[in-house]
Amino acid sequence: MAKITAGIATSHVPAIGAAFDMDKTQEEYWKPVFDGYEWVKEFQKTEDPDVVILCYNDHASAMMLDVVPTFALGCAEEFEPADEGWGARPVPTVVGDPVFASHLAEQLVIDEFDLTLMNHMDVDHGLTVPLSLMFGKVPEWPVRVIPLAINVTQFPTPSAERCWQLGAAIRDAVKSYPAGLNVQIWGTGGMSHQLQGPRAGLINPEFDNAFLDKLSDRTDELRKITRLEFVRESGTEGIELIMWLIMRAALGDKVEELHRFYHVPASNTAVGHIVFRPVD
Repeated sequence: MAKITAGIATSHVPAIGAAFDMDKTQEEYWKPVFDGYEWVKEFQKTEDPDVVILCYNDHASAMMLDVVPTFALGCAEEFEPADEGWGARPVPTVVGDPVFASHLAEQLVIDEFDLTLMNHMDVDHGLTVPLSLMFGKVPEWPVRVIPLAINVTQFPTPSAERCWQLGAAIRDAVKSYPAGLNVQIWGTGGMSHQLQGPRAGLINPEFDNAFLDKLSDRTDELRKITRLEFVRESGTEGIELIMWLIMRAALGDKVEELHRFYHVPASNTAVGHIVFRPVD
């Protein structure tokens, strides 16, 4: 059967993608950021996953504000990099897994998650930046990807607890798939940041590091964080951390933390990254 073998969380800052694409990774400002991902790139070479379920949020690239699904599952064979206003990133086309995605969709609907199924969807920096950080510059991505887009941009957004429930349901759905697959689940976005308004530029390292500390074995506290608390403590865009909870819940009760990285700033954002192994 399929098995989730690792969970990974990372920020998906668009400026990181630009620095990557323009070969600025070794510049003084950016080098500390990219150095924090050297460990995971070696880890991925050893792990060699077949499929990544990648939780991210669309930034009005494929889903404009006239259509805002709470949870949207990518079921297409391929997903092209989106043009976010300055051209698509020069990265490979993302290859999907429609058979496995259809299985996940069926099982999640049985588990009472009313998904939107996306049979065509361009994917923006929220998905492609994490792929670049995990695999570097490659002619094609070495893994199939099932995008899972979460609404964190338009009220009402899902709660931390509902995202946790979704992650637990994904775990069950993966376990019921009959083919042997090495599956990873990623949660992307965050950490604390705010891009507009009087608090633009807000970063809260205390909140971020407490979140990282609790993500292993004090998740009950994280599941109780309200949407208002996320905005107050981590900025208007800090609510992206609910996608990390989907990843964490999909790993089960116990995990081993393999790697952690935190850096301020990258652009006007706190960058966080953590890697877990589920413990059966």
